[in-house]
Amino acid sequence: MNIYISNLSFAVIDEDLRSYFAEYGEVSSAKVIMDKFTNRSKGFGFVEMADDAAAKKAIEELDGATVDGRTIKVMEARPKEDKPARPSYSNNNRW
Repeated sequence: MNIYISNLSFAVIDEDLRSYFAEYGEVSSAKVIMDKFTNRSKGFGFVEMADDAAAKKAIEELDGATVDGRTIKVMEARPKEDKPARPSYSNNNRW
């Protein structure tokens, strides 16, 4: 199960995220999302857990928990939605 975690402290790194969830079961992956320009945390991340029961227990117990002075929000990640194509204005005609 893929889990979404928001309102993370900017000091939290992948290993911290992994350790928060490891006590509930095996963590397949843990990733804090970073801004590609500043290389600073965006304040949210994803954890993948193989066992759905363990993942649901982690969500239930960690949602609303305080980590590094911030109350985190933990929920099952939803699939990324397909966005409609943006209109193209690249006809090289400025007027």
